[in-house]
Order: sequence, then structure tokens, then C-alpha cells
Amino acid sequence: MKQILISFFRQMLFWLLFFAFARTVFMLYNFQLLRIEGASFGEAMAAYRHGFQLDFATTSYFMLFPAVLLLIQSLWSRSWMNKVNRIYTYTAITLFSLLTAVELGIYPEWKTKLPFKAFAYLSNPTEVYDTVSNALFFSLIGLFIIMVMLTSWIYRRWFYQDIRQTGRSYFFSTVFLVAAPVLLFIGARGGVQPIPINQSASYYSNKNILNIAAVNSGFNLMINIIENYRNFGENPYAFYSEEEVAQTLEKILATEKDSTTNVLTANRPNVVLLILESWSADLIESLGGEPGITPEFRKLEKEGILFTNLWATGPRSEQAMGSIFGGFPAHPISSITVQPDKFAKLPTLTHKLIEEGYHTSFYFGGQLIYGNIKGFILYNGFKRIVEGADFGKEAIKGKLGAHDEFVLSRQLADLSKEKEPFFSALFTLSSHSPYDQPMEQVLDWGDNEKPYINSAYYTDHCLGRYFEEARKQPWYKNTLFVIVADHSHNSYRNWAFTTPNYHRIPMLLVGDVIKEEFRGTKVSRLSNQSDLASTLLNQLDIDAGAFHWSRNLFNPYAPEFAYYSFEEGLGWIRPAGHFVMDARIGHFHENAIPEAYTDSIIREGKSYLQALFGEYMSY
Repeated sequence: MKQILISFFRQMLFWLLFFAFARTVFMLYNFQLLRIEGASFGEAMAAYRHGFQLDFATTSYFMLFPAVLLLIQSLWSRSWMNKVNRIYTYTAITLFSLLTAVELGIYPEWKTKLPFKAFAYLSNPTEVYDTVSNALFFSLIGLFIIMVMLTSWIYRRWFYQDIRQTGRSYFFSTVFLVAAPVLLFIGARGGVQPIPINQSASYYSNKNILNIAAVNSGFNLMINIIENYRNFGENPYAFYSEEEVAQTLEKILATEKDSTTNVLTANRPNVVLLILESWSADLIESLGGEPGITPEFRKLEKEGILFTNLWATGPRSEQAMGSIFGGFPAHPISSITVQPDKFAKLPTLTHKLIEEGYHTSFYFGGQLIYGNIKGFILYNGFKRIVEGADFGKEAIKGKLGAHDEFVLSRQLADLSKEKEPFFSALFTLSSHSPYDQPMEQVLDWGDNEKPYINSAYYTDHCLGRYFEEARKQPWYKNTLFVIVADHSHNSYRNWAFTTPNYHRIPMLLVGDVIKEEFRGTKVSRLSNQSDLASTLLNQLDIDAGAFHWSRNLFNPYAPEFAYYSFEEGLGWIRPAGHFVMDARIGHFHENAIPEAYTDSIIREGKSYLQALFGEYMSY
């Protein structure tokens, strides 16, 4: 019986140490990011203390099967049972090590633990591989193998124990039968308190990377999966009654009257939409960025209208597509664009323009299958879709596909033969990792984001050449160009992922079709990329009533706010203040609201998310 107890507690100790080891690997691997965020040694060490509760809870889950096996062995032991226990443990070690390696790969881009929705990308594993450099991919594979081999050896050498039948005690078995489940049950739920433990138990710092390090990866993924399936039945962001939300939302979206300023010289111009991959506002000098990163964009500002306080509604490209084309803001947990049964209910900007006689096309140098973007683009009704496989040997290609200069040139060549009016969208890719653009690095600063800012410099250079050629085309004088980012990215300023500064992006309208008095002007209203649909349609005098989440930014009476989402959270920005919170566990990352407005602004943001997610569920 002594063997049973020793084996049980040794295995528990092993898992606790293993989780601490995985946390150490995460922090060592991201040491530079810890330094950039200003985390001290003491703060980093606190992750072990704050993460212990979730580690113990996860250990309790992991020990359920071994506990059952040990109970059986206390009554009837056979050698094959020891083998089953070893296989179970080695399998669990392998899966958790794989989870750790994957999170090391995604954290620099996603700034989060691995969420359930990431499994949607595994349907196209080659695209996942293409988004990282070969060196990073194989280093993570090597690290994964080392973790599995090292921890498996340590388990076998110091923690595993063969159970041999040396006697039978029904009393002991009965006590073990009662005590072990109680211990594991209490441990799994984090204690005897009414509400079971969740990830918030490990949150202790205003530095997101430390909270991510403290949260147990296995526990986080398990809860994320459970919550995702729960969403099929109920809204996880149901903070208030439906009546209260409806009343609050009506006030948020209230527009006193329509007094739209028409900034165009024609009501049926050609429209060219250039979607810039991962462009942060920090790349733009006029938005507070350092000079010299995007000089061509700065030149274009003199000819157009720059939106200076605009936010991406989500951190992923497929979320941006629903936001830009459907006027439907991104939300936590999932994306409407990966679910055809839901996005089929969305109105789209493209459909509206097709109804008005526009000829349509979409260009991308890579594979649109990633994130189901192609499915959504096809639903939009684009007549001609040009993607990676359509570019021949004349195009220089990186891991993700044809680089921006070749995609932009292809669009120009095709538009010279296109019937007017046309609506043509192009999605760049060279400013996405692994940043293998065909141009030497020009900027010798930027620290950890030096490759990123140089990739943006390359895309900006391509935009300069693109507009030089476009101005020579006969259709240029009757064309409105819309330049907007799909989402933001970590910049040389290393804003925390949850902060408003991280998610701010540029949007610029440019072209000879803009009235002279508006060229070189700026719009400073708080806004989102999802407002493009209503804003553009109103300029073309096309009914935008179906886009009820999208605001007309040239109507001075339109409500002023900005919203953005991230995994499980939201940011809500009003002229009076803002807050950022993990909406599922109620953790506030930031609360910069004057006391007089605190309750009302928090109620607004939570109601907006509740209504948005509720509509997503209803589709």
C-alpha cells in the first residue's frame, strides 16, 4: 500500500515540476520580450507563485486516470498496468510539450495562449508553416523533441515506480477510493469556494507577458475549448438583460441627423481598396510614428484624407475581412468569416457595388484558403480572384507567396483592361512574418521589430511605384483609392497587446476624385475599420442601412467611439476615457475613465460586445 501512496504523490509532484519547467522555457525563450516590457527578475519569478493554483488544478485533471489505475492496482495488480501508466504519462508529456512549442511560435504575433480557434488554421498546415521562418520552425521542433526526451527520462528515472502486488488491504483501498477523488476534485476546481478557479487566478501583473507565463497552457486550452462549445447555446458575454442592452445600444448608435459632407467629385468613381498587412499606426509619421518608415505614404497624405484615430476591430486578417467588407466588427473567441452558415447572412460592400454595376476583382499574392478568406471573398461576389498560384516565374516569391510589387503590378495591368466603374481589392502580404521581401534592409534600427519595419518600408516603396504608374492610366482621374490596414502589429514601441496603442491603424482616402478642398485633411473622430462600408456607400449615395454596425464618418452627427477585440477581451474608447478588459473573467487591463463616467462607459462597452456577439450567434 505504501507503493500506491508514493507513486500517487510522486506523479503529482512530477506534473507540478513539469509545468514549472514549461513556464521557465517560455520565459527564457521570450527573454527579450520580457526585457522590453520592463519585467524585473522578481516580477518574473512571481509567475511561479501566481501560477501554482492553476498548475495544481491541471495536475489534478492529469492525475484522474492514474488515480483510477492505482486504485485498481491496490486490489489487483498486473505488470501491464504499469506499462499503461507509462504510456499515458509519455503521451501527456508529448502533447503538453507540443502545446508549449506552438505557443512559443505564436506568442510574438498573437500575444496570447493558444486559443481554440487556432485549430481552424490547422486545416491548412502548409500555410501555418509558411508564416514562420525555417530557422524558427525547426528550432521549435528541436525544442519540442528535447522537452519530450528530457522530461520523459526524468520521469522514468526519478518519479516513476512499478507497482507490484505485495498484499491487499480493502481498508486502504476504501480510504484511497474516497480520499483521492476528493483531493483531485477540490484541486481541479481550485478549492471549495462557490466559483471554480479560472485563468484570472494567475493574473497578477500589468505586463501581459507575465500573466501569459503564469497561466497554465493546458488549463487555458481546456477552458477555451469548453467555453467555445458552450457558445453554441449561450452568449458568454451576457452581462445585462436583453432590454437593458437594447436601450444602451440605441443610445450608443444614436445619430441625431444626417448631414454628410460629400468629399468626392463623382458619385460613381472606380474604387480601389488596398488592404495593408499588419500596418500599425506606429509606421505612420503623421500618426505619431518615427519618420522615414513609410515616406511614400506620407506623400500620399497630401493628396488625400487621413483618419487619425481609427482602430482595427480584431487582431487577425480573416476578422478584418468581415469588418472591412461586411461592416461587422470582430469579436473574441471566433470569427464570422470562418463560418459560411453565418457570413452568408452578412450584407457586404461588394454586393452593394455589384448591384450598382461595378466590375469586381480581388488580388493576393498568397493562398486565400488561410482563415477561410477565399470562401468569404467568393461569397462577396468578386468576379476575378487572383492569388498565389496565378503568378508565374516572373514574380519573386517568398514563403507566403508573390511579393507586393508583383501583385500591385498585376492589378495595374489588369485594370487597364477593366470596364468602368470597377471595384478592385488588393491584400498585401510582404509585411507579414517571415519578412523575406526581396529588398535589402534600409532601416538599421527597431531592435526586435527591425525586420517588421523594414518589410513595411518595402511595401511603402512598392506603393510609391504603384501610384507613379497608376497616375499614367486613363482611369486614374475617376478613381478613389482606399488604403487601410487589416490589423495592427507589435511595433518598435512594444505596446502591451491589450492596450489601445497596439491596435490603432491607418486609413487613407486618396485620388483625384477627392475634392481639392479636402485633400491633405485629417479626420480625427474615434472610429473603426468597420465604418468603411457605411462611409463609402454614403459618399456614393448608396443605401447603407443594412450595415447597422458601421458608421458614416463624414456625418458629424455620427456617434464617436472606437471598439476593438482580442482573445476573450475588448477595448472601448470614448472621448471621455477608455477601458480594456478580459470580458470573460472580468479582469481589467486598463481603466482610464474619469469617476463621473466610469459606470456608463463600462456599461456601454460591455453592452456593445454582448449585442455584437449575440447577433453573431443568431446568424
